[in-house]
Amino acid sequence: MFLREALNELEYPEKLQKLLLTPNREMGVELVVQMDSGEIEVFNAYRVQHNNSRGPFKGGLRYHHQVDLDDVRSLASLMTWKTAVMDIPFGGAKGGVTVDPRRLSERELEKLTRKLVQAIKEIIGPAEDIPAPDMNTGAREMAWFFDEYSKYKGFSPGVVTGKPVHLHGSLGREAATGRGTVFAIREMLKATHAGKIQDHTFVIQGFGNVGAWAAEILTEHGGKVTAVSDAFGAIQNENGLDIKALRAHVAAGKPLAEFGGGGAIPKEELLYMPCDVLVPAAIGGVIDKDNAARLQCKFVAEAANGPTTPEGDAILREKGIIVLPDIYTNGGGVTVSFFEWVQNLQNFKWDEDDVNRKLDRKMTDAFHKIWTIHKEKNVPLRVAAFVKALQEVTRAEIHRGFD
Repeated sequence: MFLREALNELEYPEKLQKLLLTPNREMGVELVVQMDSGEIEVFNAYRVQHNNSRGPFKGGLRYHHQVDLDDVRSLASLMTWKTAVMDIPFGGAKGGVTVDPRRLSERELEKLTRKLVQAIKEIIGPAEDIPAPDMNTGAREMAWFFDEYSKYKGFSPGVVTGKPVHLHGSLGREAATGRGTVFAIREMLKATHAGKIQDHTFVIQGFGNVGAWAAEILTEHGGKVTAVSDAFGAIQNENGLDIKALRAHVAAGKPLAEFGGGGAIPKEELLYMPCDVLVPAAIGGVIDKDNAARLQCKFVAEAANGPTTPEGDAILREKGIIVLPDIYTNGGGVTVSFFEWVQNLQNFKWDEDDVNRKLDRKMTDAFHKIWTIHKEKNVPLRVAAFVKALQEVTRAEIHRGFD
């Protein structure tokens, strides 16, 4: 629906719409893995390559028991628009394996990852399709991926991003999505004349990698994070949580809700906590038609993919809540993935300050382009972001020719 709204705004002909919406390639494979018990299990895996008019396909690889082709197809499309919004020379792709990784040992996960590389190695590569970490995958899986691919194609660190720093990964990559979210919030507050980060309160739904880094960096900028949640509980402190202490608490394996620096609240109530900026940083679809009216914030910064449903978004518009859309807000991750890829091609590592400065510039430039469209066309920021993305991809398609 969001994309269709932007397409209508641009009045694109049906032929062009079909070109932009149709994936280039969809692959489904079955991965046969011998488990530690000696039993054989078969896992379904998918890779969807949506559009590569602006550069190689790029997109994460997730391990989740609910992964299916429709899910992967939708996320691949989203990556096309995200890379275009951020003005990164990539297209969009996404991959996934239907598996509950909590049920597998580390050895079994490594086997699964290597089987996946063997199955899709002919359609990926540093100049064709570059996977990255996503839900339930990280630097460990990317290291296995790089190693297995290199057995077949030769030394190829650029085949994936999000690798360990000591194994051709980029400094600054771990914090990139959270840091980019903070840069995005900063620019939104400036543009709306709402002041600086230090003048505002924040509630963060999701305390994984993205949410935890966003919370920490917001507090470093003087912001007050008053409540956070994870999949198991939530905690609040009206005077502001000590985020570094909370991260240490969680890293020690202790439940978030048992942190001594705040009071536990039902995790379902977190979205309704009064604040200036609500940051959904977990899963999709958490703000919907049933709860959007209860939000008590001025801004929503979508650090997760698809946290707001179309029905929920319509209610937020009616309430006058400004939404900073996901295809821009969480673009820091793919931006630093791009930086990692460039470093791999150059065989040269940048220092972390340089990475962070370049990320700041990318996030700032992208926001200003979205804001200009928002003001000129009088459309919400989400529609403006999709308009910007569509314009970039369309320009590439037309210049390359699509007859």
